[in-house]
Amino acid sequence: MSQVRTAPIEARVPRPSRPDVPDVSVCIANWNCVELLRKCLRSLFDQAQGARFEVVIADNGSTDGAADMVASEFPNVVLIRNSDNRGFARASNQAAAAARGRYFFFLNNDTLVPANTLRKFLDLAESRPDVGMFGPRLRGADGAFQISYRQRPTLAALLHRINLLRWTGLFRKAYYDYRRATFDPTQERSVEVLMGAAVFLSREVFEASGRWDEEYHFGVEDIDLSMQVSRRGPPMFVPQVEIVHYGRAAGRNNVHFAAPNVAIGYVHYFRKSGTSRAALFAYKALVTLDAPLQIGQKLLEAGWRSVTGRRVKARKSVLAVRGLWAFLRHELVRFWKA
Repeated sequence: MSQVRTAPIEARVPRPSRPDVPDVSVCIANWNCVELLRKCLRSLFDQAQGARFEVVIADNGSTDGAADMVASEFPNVVLIRNSDNRGFARASNQAAAAARGRYFFFLNNDTLVPANTLRKFLDLAESRPDVGMFGPRLRGADGAFQISYRQRPTLAALLHRINLLRWTGLFRKAYYDYRRATFDPTQERSVEVLMGAAVFLSREVFEASGRWDEEYHFGVEDIDLSMQVSRRGPPMFVPQVEIVHYGRAAGRNNVHFAAPNVAIGYVHYFRKSGTSRAALFAYKALVTLDAPLQIGQKLLEAGWRSVTGRRVKARKSVLAVRGLWAFLRHELVRFWKA
C-alpha cells in the first residue's frame, strides 16, 4: 500500500474547522449485531457530544436486518452496504473513504459512547499534535476494566498458546507480558498497541500511516495500525476518556470467520515485521499440529462442563471447536500461504 508523504508530526498545526466539515467522523464496521449497533448509535445521537460529527457505517452483508435498521431509524448516518463480509479492515477503510471529518473515531459496534466523549478526544488531539493516536479506557458492561492496551506480540508469546508447548512453561512470561503485565487503567501513558475497539486519530495521520491493512480480515489489524502510526507519533492511552465495550460480539457471532482469520493475521503481522521464514515455518507447523489436539481437548472440556451443569462454559468450548474445525477444513491452505 502506498504511503502518503507528510511533514514531521511535530510541524503539523491543526487546521481550522469549517462549518460544513464535521470535526469527527465516527467510522463503524458492522456485521450482524443489530441490537448492539442500535444501542451504540443511540449513545452517540441521544447525548450531547460537544463536537460536530457524522457517523459512517460499512455493513458487511448483515443478515439480521442491521443495515435496514440503520436506514430506517438513523437516516442521517452514511450507510455503505456490502454484499458479503469483507472483514473489519476493508470495511473500516470504506467508511473512512466516505467520511468528511478532520478526525476519525474508529469504533466497534458493541460499544456505548458517553456524553462529550468526542469533545474530550477532539480537545486532546488539537492540543497534542505530537500524539499519533488516542485510545480510551475500556470498561465492560459489568463495570470491570478491560485491557485497553498491550505490548506488540512476539513469536515467543504466541508459542505459549500451543498446547504442545504450554505445559513446559517456557513461554509463559512472554505471553503474560504481551497480554496484560503492563496494564494500569489509571495512568495516561504512551503504549505500543491500542485496542481497536475505539481509536481516535487525525485524517492526516491515518492516511500517512497507510490506513488499515486489508490483508487482515479479522483480528490483529489494531496491532498493525498502532505499529504504523507510531512512526508519526506515539499511540496514547487516555483513561480520562472511557467507553463501555461489551466485547467480542462479532467473533462470537461468526466464529467460523473470526478464529481462522486471527490465526492468519498473526502470520501476516510477523512476516510484515521481519520474522524469518524459518521461524514462520516452524510456527505454522506447530499451529497446524496443535489444532487437532485442541479440538480433542475442547470436546472433552465441553462434555465435562455440560455434565457438571456449566452450560454457558460448555457452549464456549463448542464454539472453540467449531472455530478450530473451520480453520483446518477451510483456511489451512491460506494460513500456509500467508
